Amino acid sequence: MLDFVEKRLHKILHPAVFLGPPGVGKTHLASALGLVAAKHRFSTYYINCHQLIEQLKKAHFENRLPDKLRILAKYRMLIIDEIGYLPMDIQGANLFFQLIARRYEKTSTVFTSNKTFSQWNEVFADVTIASAILDRVLHHCTVINIKGESYRLKERKEFMRHKQQIVNTLFEQGST
Repeated sequence: MLDFVEKRLHKILHPAVFLGPPGVGKTHLASALGLVAAKHRFSTYYINCHQLIEQLKKAHFENRLPDKLRILAKYRMLIIDEIGYLPMDIQGANLFFQLIARRYEKTSTVFTSNKTFSQWNEVFADVTIASAILDRVLHHCTVINIKGESYRLKERKEFMRHKQQIVNTLFEQGST
């Protein structure tokens, strides 16, 4: 029985990429995968891509990069959120590649991005680095493309529509 559970959890720990515009639920889905992994006692870590790059740069500057990479490579599931939302310089791209190369085929990494894979050349500031990262990311992963309108914008539109209905009702009542 436990062997069956372990095999099913292995599928959960399969690398994944959630792509789509802002507000469609990429972070929510990635976090849900992390929660399931953590509930099954798999070490899980969530981090925003920009924060990750800043931490790697700081570790590099302080001559602690090997230790930082070792720590990040140990997590059974690493969730890297919002790839491409903020620009990345060449040093950041190099450090990101080192992390991905270290985790490749050993542990699961889940990514979210608002950029298509063809735009990752721009994200990582270098075609060669972007290609090397994508080569490793896409080798075993499941890609989930999410289309649609932002949930936040939908909620805002609904709120504004409801507010307009209230205003219209007030004016209608005031004119009678």
